[in-house]
Amino acid sequence: MLAVLTDARFFRIAVCVALLTSVGCAGLPSSTAQTGQPATALGQETAIAVASPRVSLPNAKDSVKFLVIGDSGTGDRAQYDVAARIAAAHEVFSFDRALMLGDNLYGRENAAAYRDKFERPYAPLLKAGVKFYASLGNHDDAAQRNYAQFNMDGRHYYTHSTGDVRFFALDSTYLTREQIQWVEAELKESDAKWKIAYMHHPMYSSGERHGPTETVRKALEPLFLKYGVDVVFAGHEHFYERMRPQGGIVHIIQGGAAKLRRGNIRTNSSITAKGFDTDRSFALAEIVDDQMYLETISRTRAIVDATVITRREAASPSSE
Repeated sequence: MLAVLTDARFFRIAVCVALLTSVGCAGLPSSTAQTGQPATALGQETAIAVASPRVSLPNAKDSVKFLVIGDSGTGDRAQYDVAARIAAAHEVFSFDRALMLGDNLYGRENAAAYRDKFERPYAPLLKAGVKFYASLGNHDDAAQRNYAQFNMDGRHYYTHSTGDVRFFALDSTYLTREQIQWVEAELKESDAKWKIAYMHHPMYSSGERHGPTETVRKALEPLFLKYGVDVVFAGHEHFYERMRPQGGIVHIIQGGAAKLRRGNIRTNSSITAKGFDTDRSFALAEIVDDQMYLETISRTRAIVDATVITRREAASPSSE
């Protein structure tokens, strides 16, 4: 069974620098990272100062570092607030790729939309050479697959790799028989140490509005279990939720990079390991050998989840 560790002792650094403004972290209370509660209560459209969050990942040399965002393409102040936090985090945690979990552009998708809902908010990351790898959501036009900076190369589903990690970007809105056959072939042929799948619709969810997407789970879960997928990221629900391992696989929803469905996670859910539905957020991940360190940070720079996931093949059978 896959091991999930949450003890703060597994996180080795806590660094904080200012970016773009003179605002620093001197006033950030230490309890913020421990409790996961925002330092201040902010309304949906309230602007916030740009200061980096406390990044407490290993930040090891030559590790695989990446960003995870979902449901991000609103072009509103909330998206820009989160994007500023991400840019600040990148200053101390230099990830080189970002996974986009769909609903990358809400509303019209003309040149202005690509500029205002993607290029402008993430300009510091693009300038730094971060590559974004998008998957399509139910609000996305399929033409996005031809947009160069989404790195989809005209495909609805595709893979990309770095180090010992292979990522499988899927189109859960149109889960055709051809795509399922492709997924099985790619998973079977891959000898990557880590296999990480991501898509828009969650296979597991405690959301009251949408909940789990049963058709996607029925089609993909047997393949993920058979061929050693370790972690599955999804969006669609406008909050953050990390599920308890399901068949040894950890499922994570990160759909709050711009949208928010406040108070939507069912409080009596038996599958929720950690949930956050009171503000926007993003996730940073780092893979070192057999461990994935995951940290989720809110728009107000609170660390709302910090955990370590051991890949399935390396986890002890007695791990919980």
